[in-house]
Amino acid sequence: MLRLAGARLLDDRDFPAVRAALAADPVGSCMVSARIEVAGLDPWRLGGELWAAESRPLRSGRLQGLCFSGPNLIPLRGNASALRSFADRALRRQRTCSSLVGPAEQVLGLWEELTTEWGPAREVRHDQPLLALDSAPTCTPDHLVRPVRPDELERYLPAAIAMFIEEVGIDPRAGDGGASYRARVAELIAGGRAFARFENGEVVFKAEIGAMSATVGQIQGVWVRPDRRGHGLGTQGTAAVVSRLVRGMSRTASLYVNAYNDPALAAYRKIGFQQVGRYATVLF
Repeated sequence: MLRLAGARLLDDRDFPAVRAALAADPVGSCMVSARIEVAGLDPWRLGGELWAAESRPLRSGRLQGLCFSGPNLIPLRGNASALRSFADRALRRQRTCSSLVGPAEQVLGLWEELTTEWGPAREVRHDQPLLALDSAPTCTPDHLVRPVRPDELERYLPAAIAMFIEEVGIDPRAGDGGASYRARVAELIAGGRAFARFENGEVVFKAEIGAMSATVGQIQGVWVRPDRRGHGLGTQGTAAVVSRLVRGMSRTASLYVNAYNDPALAAYRKIGFQQVGRYATVLF
């Protein structure tokens, strides 16, 4: 089969077409939109590159293929030909991304192109319902869940580390002793995007708003201390974060979860979330 020469790096001439593509799926594209709204398309400011399958700039019209390459590789749209072009460009350099994540059809199709060179993956999560809620939660929020203060970083960080190990399967302190992860958590706290319920000075529930675009906030890192699970803390705590997003920040709340996580799915449905898409993640 004839393979394409590779995807094209987008620049400011492409901004109208990029903006239209992201607006067509604001929930699914939240992670990329959040970056572009702040940094534009310049790779240095963006912390990555935005690729298109089209061979020439589009000042108007619809991008058929769109992919972000940075700390994560995020293919947002594209048919088989577009995914092959993204794979060709990705394979020109050594892999630096920690995961491949985004709409399931594009992620799994791109992974099929990359697996020979980049595989095996540490884990492939094929089915992750993408959920959204743009109104008040349908259950009572936990009024004790609040934004974490900067002076509470040391008390919050152990819970964040425990969540990361449980969810991702690796210790975020590996490599640099946790400096990078600590800085990221501190950034979320400083931005008012880390939430917790404290009891006797310890975190029993936590969640964060990771990516946040002009219209959508993506909730991540939902965690309940193991000895407090099964008592509704996760449901009511997440409802409190949803309420903050929807009522306080005028944004749609979203998150994605593994399809096999029945307790989490039941909790999110109780809050009022509806499935709007399907994600997949490849972890390296």
